[in-house]
Parts: sequence; C-alpha cells; structure tokens
Amino acid sequence: MNGAPLISLDNWKSWVLLLLSTSLLAGCNKPTSFEKIQKHKTLHVITRNAPAVYFEGRHGPMGFEYELAQLFAEELDVNLELKVASTRSQILSALDNEYTHLASAFMVASETRSARYLYSRPYLETTPVVVYRYGSKRPREIADLIGQRTGVISDSYHSEELTALEAQHPDVEWELLDVEIIDLMKMVQEKELDYAVVTSIELDIHQAYYPRVKKAFEVGEAQQISWYFPKTTDQTLIAKANAFFTRIEADGTLLHLKERYFGHLEQLNYVGARTFIRHTNSRLPKYEQKFKSVSKKVDLDWRLIASIGYQESHWRPKAMSPTGVRGLMMLTLPTAKEMGVKNRLDPDASIDGGARYFAKIKKRVPAEVTEPDRTWLALASYNVGFGHVQDARKLTENAGKDPNKWVDVKEFLPLLQKKKYYKQTKYGYARGNEPVIYVQNIRRYYDVLTWLTDSQPDEQAVAQSAFQDNLIKVSP
Repeated sequence: MNGAPLISLDNWKSWVLLLLSTSLLAGCNKPTSFEKIQKHKTLHVITRNAPAVYFEGRHGPMGFEYELAQLFAEELDVNLELKVASTRSQILSALDNEYTHLASAFMVASETRSARYLYSRPYLETTPVVVYRYGSKRPREIADLIGQRTGVISDSYHSEELTALEAQHPDVEWELLDVEIIDLMKMVQEKELDYAVVTSIELDIHQAYYPRVKKAFEVGEAQQISWYFPKTTDQTLIAKANAFFTRIEADGTLLHLKERYFGHLEQLNYVGARTFIRHTNSRLPKYEQKFKSVSKKVDLDWRLIASIGYQESHWRPKAMSPTGVRGLMMLTLPTAKEMGVKNRLDPDASIDGGARYFAKIKKRVPAEVTEPDRTWLALASYNVGFGHVQDARKLTENAGKDPNKWVDVKEFLPLLQKKKYYKQTKYGYARGNEPVIYVQNIRRYYDVLTWLTDSQPDEQAVAQSAFQDNLIKVSP
C-alpha cells in the first residue's frame, strides 16, 4: 500500500504522550516575565505627564512615580525605558496590548478592573472626595449634588465610584472632563463648576494654589494606589515589585518620597512673616558679609541673593533634601560641579556658587528683556528651568501679550500644567505655579530686606512690624 504508514492505537498513544511531554518541556523552558527583562536589560514603564507622577523639572525628570520606577529599575539592575501617555486611556491600552511591563501612574487598583489587569501591593492610600468653593453652600451627601454642576476627570476611577452610587441616587449627574485635577479645582474656585470629585492626596497637592477649594465630604472608602501589570504577566515580576515596595517601606525610602512630594505642601510655597523677621535678626548676620562680597563680584544686589538663599533653605547651611539638593543655596550636585563647589555644606562656597549660577542664568535671558523683568524671569528660570520659562514666553507671545514682561509671562507659566498648552511646547509639562510663587516670595523678601537695610536704626522696628502685619493679611 502506498502512502504514509498506518499508526497503531498503541503507537498513537505513545506519539500523543511524546507530543504532550515535548510541549510541557517547551513550556517549562519558556522565559518568565522577569527573565525577559533581564535578557534585554530594560524595564519598560508607562506613566503620564502630571504633578506627583512625572514631569521635567529644573534639573531633569522628576515626580513621585518616576522616582519609584527608577529605583525599581536600579534594583533589578536594568535600564529604565519610560513612555509618557497623554491620557489614562492610553495607559490602559498599552497594558491591554502588552506594550509595557507595567504602569506607574498614580492609578487606583479598582475592583472593576481586576479582571483586565494585575496589581502590585499598594504603596499609597487615598480617598475620593467631593470639593466645593468655600463661601458657597457646602454639600453634605451625594443627594446634595442633584441639579448641580459636578466635574469628574474622564478615564479616572471616580466615575466608577459615582456609577456605583447611581442605583441609590439616579438623579445625580456629572460631567466627564478631559482635564487634569488642577483644572477641576480652578473651575470650582472660579465658579465654572459647583463641585468636583478628586482624591484626597491631589486636593492636598493643589490646595495651596486654590485655597478656596475645600473638602466637602468623602465618597466611598479609601482606595489603594498600585502599579498596574498586563494580565499575562506572571508572578516573577510582580513578586519582585512587591519585594521592592516592602524594602523601601522598611528602610524609609518610601517615607522620604512621600514627604518630598506630599508632605509640608504649604511650607514649599509660603513661610510665616514672623519667622522671616526673626531669621533676619538671628541668622542673616552670620552670612551678610559673604552675600555682600560675592554679589559685588557678579554685579548683583546682595539682598536679592540673600532672598534667594532664604527661599531655598531659610539660611540653613546644612539644609538637605531627599533628592540630594544641599546647602544654604540648595545646589544640586551637577550645579555644584559646574560652579566648582567642592563642599555644598560650606555656606561660603554655597553662597558663592549659587550667586554665580544665578548670574549665569540671568545672562541667558534675551537682551530685549529689561529690568526689573529680567531679574524676575531669571528667578523663574532658576526655579523651574530656563527652557520652561522660554516655553511660557512663547505662549505669552502667541496670545498677543508681551513675552518680555513678567506681569504677562506669570499668567502663562501655570498653563504649562495643562495638557492643552504643554503639548504645544518644546519642554513639556512643568509645575508652572511654583515659579510664580517662588518669584513672588523672593520679591517679598527682597523688598523687606531693602526696607530694613535702608532704614535708620530707629525706623527698623516700625518697618518690621508693618511688614509683618501686611504679609500676614495677604498670605493664603
């Protein structure tokens, strides 16, 4: 008989068993998720451009989630390949299509998404809250939202919370808006919305900018923020992530990061008038001569350099941040090297390096910018980075205003926080409100130092008292 040989039943069984064992063996040899990362020496992470997540800061990439991802890649001894999404839906799509190993984007591990994604152990906890404008009627429960304009960010888990409550409160309606949290809060403060739903952490982060936006009540229970993984991820990578979070929680690293990005938020933007006056008497005299001698070398007013120093460290020579910024002028290591400062904790060296660095930035400001706007734009650049200030100047010019005037540019710096605007710029997202507050604070300190040092001794006590009373009134 021609053709393929017949296989007996016994041979068939043996053949099937051979195929099954071969397949099982092949399956056993299949590399795990972690082994694939090791092989390619790269950890792919997707995130989003937003406060407390990821942004380009004054000295490079920053953000709570960015730093977590970088630390995890270092622990795995691989390179970090970061992709930045514009929306939460893009992040979810990348996970669905296995374009990334994980998402580190300040996202809640919601129960409704557990069928689609896997989660790490939580590393933050937050609670959804309804916010309102102080001075208007405060809502006390979900029923109070009926007939009111309530905003919710699209692709966020807040809509899931409200949907779950819809059965009990079918008349409650809300608007899904493709904006960031800071936009929602501004809309509430400016009465464009009656209420909004945000997380408690995000409210804390932005309340300094919009102090009239207050918490009304909580919606549901506390939620856990975790890393997201594609559903196909095996436990090898997730186990590594969980062990990583356990370690950084035990050794204090996680606590330092939380403190940096979420703790003492008001301290980063405002300091008390009484504290400032006290420090001009107790701390400034120790460094006043150094401020004066260095400022002569760089042709700047010593009181301006002293004001920068106070904003940076409250004139504390041993000041340190968890990110490695140190000294009275809070120099980063790259800036210290650039300025030839060997010991950042030496107050004389720090003042010298900080003054020369500011003078260098000021020279970069375009020649058409005149004083005092030249100084204010240089201060903003010292804080947020020269590139971001140039982006803001371009937005100012495009709007038909004067890019050489601080009074106009300071209106557009905060727009670098909005996706609609930072997508148009070269350097992308920036926490644009911070340099505005930074410059305003320094101008305030500079004015009072000028007032105090130009006054006669018998006028100084009156000047101090008047400034203190005035500053307390205007502080948020």
